[in-house]
Amino acid sequence: MQIEDVAIETEEIQLDQFLKWAGVLPSGGEVKALIAEGLIKRNGEIETARRRKLHRGDVVEIEGQGAWRVQ
Repeated sequence: MQIEDVAIETEEIQLDQFLKWAGVLPSGGEVKALIAEGLIKRNGEIETARRRKLHRGDVVEIEGQGAWRVQ
């Protein structure tokens, strides 16, 4: 699996904001739905909170869509 690096301009960013910033998902509602289905992982662990704080080096993966690293 190839991981795409996505640069942020702050020290941390919320998961839902990160996925919108990266152009992966258009809305927080879609993030919430994917989390409910257990399809989003953060650093290899299934994520349960759409507002989880991400920091540089964290990797977010959506099953069947790809993976992105916070830079």
